[in-house]
Amino acid sequence: MKHLIQFALVVSAFWVAMGFTACSDNDSGQEAGIPAQPGGEGGAGNSNNEGDTIMIRNITIIVNGMSFHATLEDNDAAHTFASMLPLTLDMDEMNGNEKYCYLDSSLPTGSYRPGTIRSGDLMLYGSSCIVLFYETFSSSYSYTRLGRIDNPEGLASAVGGGNVTVRFEVQ
Repeated sequence: MKHLIQFALVVSAFWVAMGFTACSDNDSGQEAGIPAQPGGEGGAGNSNNEGDTIMIRNITIIVNGMSFHATLEDNDAAHTFASMLPLTLDMDEMNGNEKYCYLDSSLPTGSYRPGTIRSGDLMLYGSSCIVLFYETFSSSYSYTRLGRIDNPEGLASAVGGGNVTVRFEVQ
């Protein structure tokens, strides 16, 4: 009986240790299950050598030769958008405060009413319309947040008053 109790304690300790290992970060310090940054030249790949993945959070938005660093949200829409990069879009002007472009495919949505749109916000309208805002204003429309330009100074002059070509790429 004593040996059976000792065996049960050893097995219990093993399972407790395995539970702590399963909840910790892997050796690379990255969380599993989030899309990966690319490992090289081929675009936005989704996996590393260990099968674990990390979220692409930092992107560059290039408008008329000016580069803006942006940070993507950690949501399904931003993950899907990141997997499409690099991406060049011909964006149309609207209302003197935004550029927009409809994609050929839909992204996941998690829309909400932000109330105030800020210059540099990168949003999804509906499930397929990418919107880059270059002015701050109040809005009652619903969007899914994709990300935000870290420092939007100069964005309004870069996008100008008409249609513009915008490139989104991984930093």
